[in-house]
Amino acid sequence: MTRANKQAKTVAKIFAYLVLAVVILCMLVPYAWMLSSSLKLNKDVFSFPMHWIPDAPRWLNYAEIWTRIPLGRFIYNTAKLSVIVTVLQLLTSSFAAYAFSKLRFKGRNLLFLGYIATIAIPWQAYMVPQFIMMRSMGLNNTHLAIIFLQAFSAFGVFLMRQFYQSIPDELCEAARIDGLSEYGIWGKIMLPLSKPALSTLTIFTFVNTWNDFLGPMIYLTRTDLKTIQIGLRMFITQYSAEYGLIMAASVVSIIPVLIVFLALQKYFVQGVASSGIKG
Repeated sequence: MTRANKQAKTVAKIFAYLVLAVVILCMLVPYAWMLSSSLKLNKDVFSFPMHWIPDAPRWLNYAEIWTRIPLGRFIYNTAKLSVIVTVLQLLTSSFAAYAFSKLRFKGRNLLFLGYIATIAIPWQAYMVPQFIMMRSMGLNNTHLAIIFLQAFSAFGVFLMRQFYQSIPDELCEAARIDGLSEYGIWGKIMLPLSKPALSTLTIFTFVNTWNDFLGPMIYLTRTDLKTIQIGLRMFITQYSAEYGLIMAASVVSIIPVLIVFLALQKYFVQGVASSGIKG
């Protein structure tokens, strides 16, 4: 490689890092503004010019959010739904993915294609019939409605199947010869090998369930059942909105998501890469 080529490669790498730095900065600015606004009075949130570091930080906002609304109950409800839905999706998605990738049965590919095709249908297109069905079953205004509707995921099945496709079929054949059942193969071979994909699906599912707004808004009307995303609207009245408290509660609400992501981040990139390039 000539000196000119090396210099060009170095310049390209520096430019790429600069672009990535700008993109990261643009993504972090809203979070910085949220954190800054959470320490301000309501009248100072939209003041201009903006003060990123408040002259007198109002830490009282973080105390008031627990007394102005039942924030603790909302966080408990959200955590409960997120954990249950995530566990169920991991179970159902990995189980179905094993059947679609390692078992041979008539119509397997057609059934898989039809199931995955449901990803293209927006939820808004069938949320009214879905609501009518849940109401007819007596599940309206219960957490079970949210759990049943989100316990199965076509995206999760697709993600797990793509990862399972990268595991040699010979492992399953050898296990069958040794007398291991299909349930045993799934539980003792496939699941231990699929930690990256399981971690990736855990992050996606937990974040989506934690941040879900429309589902709980439709099915949950009692205050003691609401989630934190619905609870944040209680700071908005007919004539005003307490933005300082909203931002403080928003900061609190993203802490569990950050914990889950940081705990599983070492598997995240590996899971996305492996699930995406293996066919």
